[in-house]
Amino acid sequence: MQRKQGNTTTWIPESFQKSAKNIAEDAVKKFVKDNQVIGLGSGPMAAAIVIEIGKLPSDTKKTLKCIASSTQIKQEALAGNLRIVDQNLIPETDIVFDGADQLDSGLNMVKGGGCALLKEKVLHSGAKKIVITAESFKYVKSIDRSVPIEVHPFALYILQKELQSEHGGKTELRLLDEGYPYVTENGNFILDTLFSSIPDVRKKESELKNIPGVIETGLFTKHANLYYKANHDGSFESIES
Repeated sequence: MQRKQGNTTTWIPESFQKSAKNIAEDAVKKFVKDNQVIGLGSGPMAAAIVIEIGKLPSDTKKTLKCIASSTQIKQEALAGNLRIVDQNLIPETDIVFDGADQLDSGLNMVKGGGCALLKEKVLHSGAKKIVITAESFKYVKSIDRSVPIEVHPFALYILQKELQSEHGGKTELRLLDEGYPYVTENGNFILDTLFSSIPDVRKKESELKNIPGVIETGLFTKHANLYYKANHDGSFESIES
């Protein structure tokens, strides 16, 4: 699914385009009601739901208040004439729609591929209900991909050393195509960190957050209320936690 609005492009693998659309239609029908405060996560699968919300009648959309986790998802929302409000309403968030980069058998997630992990985790913390959508190949037995860690630039070098020596992580500073460090919307850097294994995801999340200079980690252990699994044949499954 490709959709361009100005500089914004939403991309979903071709084999999952139909299931993404079907999930978006199902999610909006089941969960979006008048007068809600809606948190908008980032990434292609979340954007598909935002696009579907944008198709609702104007009378319904006028009652919705949306909080965006990134500039990319904000542009999708504005293109659908959705009303964006500020973070003061986060404690009143009725539902968050979000995606995931990987989910293990315990439904712990890795997020942050789009660098919006800090705002996404804040949205999750204040939401009454969370709905996650991901392609089937992202559901795995145990986490085996790098974990994005948002770090303060002042702590970059000591964190690289500590993550490697004390936590067995192999770190890689996320860079732009030009070779400069990628700077998040919060003014921080991203260390993509690969661990040989993570036996206890919740413990690892806590350990990493306790390191001075770590702003947020891409390990999300708070369970969602519903997970959609998109299949390549256009079908989807839903998992309640």
